[in-house]
Amino acid sequence: MVGLVRENIKIALGSIKTQLLRTILTVLIIAIGIMALVAILTVVSALENTISKDFASMGSNTFSINQYDNLTRTQGNGEVEKINPIISYPEAKAFKDRYDFPFTTTSLSFTASTTSEVKFENDKTDPEVMVVGADENFVPNSGLEVVKGRNFTNFDVENNAYVCVLGSDFEKKLLRDVNPIDKIISVRGAKFRVIGVLKEKGSTFGNSQDLRMIIPIQVARTLFTAPNINYATSIMIDKKELLDEAVDDAMITMRQVRKLNPIEDANFGVSRSDDLINKILSITDYLGISAWVIGIITIFGSSIALMNIMLVSVTERTREIGTRKALGAKRSTIAFQFFMETLVIGQLGGLLGVIFGISIGYLIAILIDFQFTIPWLAISSAFIVSFIVAVFSGSYPAMKAAKLDPIEALRYE
Repeated sequence: MVGLVRENIKIALGSIKTQLLRTILTVLIIAIGIMALVAILTVVSALENTISKDFASMGSNTFSINQYDNLTRTQGNGEVEKINPIISYPEAKAFKDRYDFPFTTTSLSFTASTTSEVKFENDKTDPEVMVVGADENFVPNSGLEVVKGRNFTNFDVENNAYVCVLGSDFEKKLLRDVNPIDKIISVRGAKFRVIGVLKEKGSTFGNSQDLRMIIPIQVARTLFTAPNINYATSIMIDKKELLDEAVDDAMITMRQVRKLNPIEDANFGVSRSDDLINKILSITDYLGISAWVIGIITIFGSSIALMNIMLVSVTERTREIGTRKALGAKRSTIAFQFFMETLVIGQLGGLLGVIFGISIGYLIAILIDFQFTIPWLAISSAFIVSFIVAVFSGSYPAMKAAKLDPIEALRYE
C-alpha cells in the first residue's frame, strides 16, 4: 500500500511537471484565496494581542468604582442615558475605610491635570504632563512598576510629603543625562523630590502613559483645586477566584456610602479590568467572520478553477487512462492518482498562500503598530481549507477518470 501511494505521488508530480504553466496558475489561484484568509486573520490576531497588551496594565485581578462603568449604554446621539453624580473625595474615602473584603487592597486617585508644565533647573516640559494625585496603593493596583527608586509609603501620603514618582519619558525630555532620584522638580510653583521612576509602558491607542507625574493625593488636592473633581477607587484582589464576591461586596459598600435603598438603581459604575478588553475583543470576532467570508468566496472560485483544470487533464489523458486500465490498473488506482494530483496542487497553493498571507499581515501589523505574533490558528485553518478544497475539487474528476471504459479510452484521439 505504501509503495502504491509513493508511486501515485511520483506519477502526480510527473504530470504536474508536464503541465507546469497550468499548475503554476492553478496554485496561484488557490494561493490568492488562502492569502486573503490568512492575511486578515493575521491582522486580527495582531489587533487582539495589541488590545490585550494595552489593557494588561490594569491587571487581571482588579476592578474600580467610577462615575460610570466601561460598558455604560449610550443614546443614539452619544449621550449617556443616565447621569450619575461624581464620586467625591468624602465618598471615596468613606468607601476605602468601610471596604474590608479579604485579600484586597484599595487605592484612591484622581487626575489633577493633563496639561501641566514641569520644570527642572532651567529646563521645562511642554504643557502636556498628566499629574495624578494618588495614595501608596495606586502604583501596584494600576499594574505599574517602579524601576528606579521607590514608590510612596503610607508615611509619605499621611504626612503630605512633597515627593513624586515619574513616568519614564521624563528621563528623555527633562532629566536627561542625570540620575533623576532625589532631583528637585517643580509644578505650579511647588517643588517635589523625585523618589521613583516607572517602567516604560508605551502608548495606549496613541496616548503616552509615560509622561505622568504621580504625587500624594492630599498634596494634589491642595495644588489643583477645581469644582466637581471625580475620584477613582481601584481595588486589587490577591485571589482571582474571589473576584466576583469582591465586586459584589464593593457594590454593597458603595450603595451604603451613597445611602441608596434596596430598590434604587446604582448611581455609580463598577468596572472590572477584563470588561472592556472582552467588549473590544468581541468586536474582533466580526473581523474574523469577515475574513472567513472573504476567504471562502475567493477559495470557492479557486476550487471551481481547480476542478475545471483537473477535468481538462482527465480529458487530455484519456489514452493514458485506457492504457493503464488495459494493463490491469483498478478503478481505485486511477481515481487515487488523479486525487493525489489535486491534493498536491491544493497543498502547494495552501503553502504559498500561508507565506504570502503572513507576510502581508506582518507588514500591515508593523505599519499600524500592532503586536505581531505567528497566527498558528490561521496557518492550521489555511491548510485544512486547502485540503478540503482539494478533496472537493478532485473527487469528481477522479471518479470520472476511474469510470472511463478502457476500450473507448484507447480509441480516443
